[in-house]
Amino acid sequence: MLQRFVDYLRHERRYSPHTVTDYTRDIARFRSAIEGFPWDAVSTHQVTAHVARLHAAGQAPRSIQRALSSLRSFYRYLLRQGLAARDPTTGVRAPKAHARLPKLLDTDQAAQLLAFVPADPDDVRDLAIAELLYGSGLRLAELTGANMSDIDLADGLIVVHGKGGKSRQVPLGRQSMAALEQWLAARPATAAFPQPLFTGRGGKRINPRTVSRRLKRLAVLQLGSDELHPHMLRHSFASHLLESSSDLRAVQELLGHADIATTQIYTHLDFQHLAKVYDAAHPRARRRSD
Repeated sequence: MLQRFVDYLRHERRYSPHTVTDYTRDIARFRSAIEGFPWDAVSTHQVTAHVARLHAAGQAPRSIQRALSSLRSFYRYLLRQGLAARDPTTGVRAPKAHARLPKLLDTDQAAQLLAFVPADPDDVRDLAIAELLYGSGLRLAELTGANMSDIDLADGLIVVHGKGGKSRQVPLGRQSMAALEQWLAARPATAAFPQPLFTGRGGKRINPRTVSRRLKRLAVLQLGSDELHPHMLRHSFASHLLESSSDLRAVQELLGHADIATTQIYTHLDFQHLAKVYDAAHPRARRRSD
């Protein structure tokens, strides 16, 4: 049964080899735990006991969640094929994983990163990209999707096209504007329309993978580490701004979050504290005293 399921994942669902390997390993581990007990006779108690064993063995909550998800997918397949009459994973829950905050640069690291001195046009572009990600908190897709027409250096603004087709205006910092001006002077001419703000090989719109790779190179040169990624700069932007201003709603607007609770995930401050700051500061949130 397991091999038929693996073939189904590989050929019909076209899952990646890595995912197929994970599913196979998770289900084989459970098979070993139930010592060859028939698949169609497995009980919910056996699945719960397996989850408990993984937890006791020190497995991370996310790993246990994936293992349970693998079993659920397997039993959904068995049910569809008429090879099982019930799903023993129903109602079984894995331990909750603690929300992991993305890593961020401290202010000194950010300053050191952006003290980079470009040596060629690609370096000029990379510095402008890093300045824009950190200075305006753009998502990677927002940066690579930016066009020349979105930039207004006279007013110091960029129009950002975010998720769900929503657009927002974000201010450009002084360093971002200077880096962008240098890039626009060095930017190769291209016949593409609309004109992409950042271009890569052949004058085409820069690829997100290229941005990630070039940022890692920049971090190696300036910080001696290749762990930098675009989202780390966005997170650093939000955290540093919130630490200095405590203005949660402004940061929410700059990041383009529809829900203020999402903004809290990008900070290191307690949400209840942030809510109190908002309640005390915003005219619409103030309660009248009796």
